[in-house]
Amino acid sequence: MKQTIRSEARIRRHVRIRRVVRGTAVRPRMCVHVSNRHIQVQFVDDDKGVTLAAVSTMGAAAVGRKSLDGAKEIGQKAAETAQGKGISAVVFDRGGFAFHGRVKAIADAARAAGLKF
Repeated sequence: MKQTIRSEARIRRHVRIRRVVRGTAVRPRMCVHVSNRHIQVQFVDDDKGVTLAAVSTMGAAAVGRKSLDGAKEIGQKAAETAQGKGISAVVFDRGGFAFHGRVKAIADAARAAGLKF
């Protein structure tokens, strides 16, 4: 029996999710990617294939990276950036990651900051 590699399993989960989750100009897809070092959030219009806004911990003004507090800051910052671009409602794409820990903290902080999903 072939062993499953964690990264390949996550990609398979993400492909299954992407069959259903689709972003539009009115309600873009909020993509979340969490690695050991960084957190990235993008707002994507899948109809045009463009990224409308993005926030990550890789910039010069990077916030806390590995902690739940850093995830909450990124979620809040992502919501503020989206609202600045005129985005109020999104479709959440967890990217194949389990909805707990940092992914959940990002979602909860974005909801608390005013995004609807």
